[in-house]
Amino acid sequence: MSRILIIEDEEAIADLEKDYLELSGFQVEIEDRGDTGLTRALKEEFNLIILDLMLPGMDGFEICKQIREEKNIPVIMVSAKKDDIDKIRGLGLGADDYMTKPFSPSELVARVKAHMARYERLIGSGIKENEIVEIRGIKIDKTARRVWINGEEKAFTSKEFDLLTFLAQNPNHVYTKEELFSKIWDMESIGDIATVTVHIKKIREKIEFNTAKPQYIETIWGVGYRFKV
Repeated sequence: MSRILIIEDEEAIADLEKDYLELSGFQVEIEDRGDTGLTRALKEEFNLIILDLMLPGMDGFEICKQIREEKNIPVIMVSAKKDDIDKIRGLGLGADDYMTKPFSPSELVARVKAHMARYERLIGSGIKENEIVEIRGIKIDKTARRVWINGEEKAFTSKEFDLLTFLAQNPNHVYTKEELFSKIWDMESIGDIATVTVHIKKIREKIEFNTAKPQYIETIWGVGYRFKV
């Protein structure tokens, strides 16, 4: 059974939406705060999210933005705001649809079914999800070549990205500078391994809380480097 999360602080509206969706065969959960709704949206498996714009704790725009950084499930944004700028902003942040209150519960059910059917077709069409590596607050999207540190995206050069990804995918293994140079730069080191040290330094500046006491990339003196987990 498909699961739907409603993030809505108006109890009467949330209950009405839930009743109509459950009559259509969906399992429905309700959260009345933005912050707790976001937590559940990210941690639990839902097939679609109905997201109010004005919420206590966190607004719908920020919730939508953070959901989109993690998941591709359909998001239907609902709001009493009729301004086009809000629609444009919501859709621009990744919402799949924008409904203005008041609306017919039957129309909501119809849109939910349409978006879920479309999403299932996309999933079933062979489109692969991005390959993600996650370790202790570091999220590496190998497909999109993007990196987030504790939720904040950081910019990495091509070789910095390759080096960080290689180490993160091979944790607790000590690599010499010569080995890293050979694997990342795809050539034998000819005495020019200082570039590895420089790149490690730059990566640490972006991922470590305290570069003097690195929590991720550890120096093994006299040998090389190791990514700790």
